Amino acid sequence: MPLTFTRTDLVRSANFIAGQWTPGPGATLAVTDPATGAVIAHVPDSGAPEALAALDAAHAAFPAWKKVPAKQRAQIIKRWNDLVLAHQDDLGRLISREQGKPLAEGKGEVAYAASYIEWFAEEATRMNGEVIPAPVPGRRMFALKEPVGVVAAITPWNFPAAMIARKIAPALAAGCTVVCKPAEDTPLTSLALVLLAHEAGVPAGVLNIVTASREKTPEVVDLWLDDARVRKITFTGSTPVGKHLARRSADTLKKLSLELGGNAPFIVFEDADVDAAVDGFMAAKFRNGGQTCVCPNRVFVHDRVHDEFASKLSARVAALKVGPASDLASQIGPMINDRAVEKIARHVQDAVARGAKVLTGGQRLPGLGPTYYAPTVLVGADASMACSCEETFGPVAPLTRFATEAEVIAAANDTPFGLAAYFYSNDVRRIWRVADALETGIVGINEGVIAAEAAPFGGVKESGYGREGSTHGLDDYLHTKYLCQGQLD
Repeated sequence: MPLTFTRTDLVRSANFIAGQWTPGPGATLAVTDPATGAVIAHVPDSGAPEALAALDAAHAAFPAWKKVPAKQRAQIIKRWNDLVLAHQDDLGRLISREQGKPLAEGKGEVAYAASYIEWFAEEATRMNGEVIPAPVPGRRMFALKEPVGVVAAITPWNFPAAMIARKIAPALAAGCTVVCKPAEDTPLTSLALVLLAHEAGVPAGVLNIVTASREKTPEVVDLWLDDARVRKITFTGSTPVGKHLARRSADTLKKLSLELGGNAPFIVFEDADVDAAVDGFMAAKFRNGGQTCVCPNRVFVHDRVHDEFASKLSARVAALKVGPASDLASQIGPMINDRAVEKIARHVQDAVARGAKVLTGGQRLPGLGPTYYAPTVLVGADASMACSCEETFGPVAPLTRFATEAEVIAAANDTPFGLAAYFYSNDVRRIWRVADALETGIVGINEGVIAAEAAPFGGVKESGYGREGSTHGLDDYLHTKYLCQGQLD
């Protein structure tokens, strides 16, 4: 797919600090197309000096930005939303080139990202405090909402537009300023969104972004973690990294929002509508080639409907079109890099060695390129297999039989993670029992598409804490200040 845009200047190759595009330290990071390995662009491989410059700019801009009336902040964020939607085709193509997802998914992600920008633009004017009834005469008591301060946002590669929007839009709406480090695999979409935010009227210094390689990322992020001027960290990524951020930020007691790893169960009960369950699973599992934190990772199917579900699912999965984003018929693109494919192949090989059977897929697709893996269905999976214990993050569906509700609830909860879970049942009493019993922050009930800007997104246990989206997502960028005024009588 040619890298051609209506606006060629959306492809940026510099950091954005204090309202200026700055080239960085001289060293650069190559951004490649995962479908072909071709270099798309080079961005700065930044370090501590660039991180400090971005933080200085955000800290200096905060006092003025927090005093901007909420309605005016909302108008700026709405203009950002309008610009994102106006450039949906260009941004979608950019996502597809640097991340690999099919073009229809790339454009869909832009619309999804814009939904968060629009939502938080509207929420900016609803940060209401409260008047508290005083316990004695002559006193007035108030609780006010205030922005936390400078926010450091660290975003992943799998949704380079949506994750930026879901973190930066509420920060700006609350009156915070931002320093951001996007994923090293997909920085171009993030830089393009920052360009549009600046064009929408976000003042210099309010939003700053620096790019860095995996090797230099700790140098950038640790500076922000150690500096008391950063008052909040928002991060989406692995649990080990999230734990590092929590430990490192403890000395300055920063506020944290951590959206971490998942190991989502998908349960099909004997009373489920099997066709609906297959539809829901396809939507939940194969979005972005299985590279999402809420993709079902363990599939539990009741004995009575197991064979029917497995047969229908295998037929649907075998029919998926795998190919690059340049082929408009593609439904599954390449994985993000070689490491991702190696992990997927290791999980499938381990499962087969331990007794699982491949119904479809189960192999690399070298004819397409080294980063492609066939969508796969396994049966006979169990808790001893790596695919049950680790997040595969790829297009692999391992099916496990179960016999009783108690058995499957215990198996679903037998993980340190608790981000999302899904189940299909037509028994209303069971629906409430199972929804209550599942230890996750999100539950899809007879539904495979669960994310929405108006809903709180986040997990429990080692999947992190804090919420993104909804009014709760805005609260994570706010402090509550209590005012007590006396001698009024």
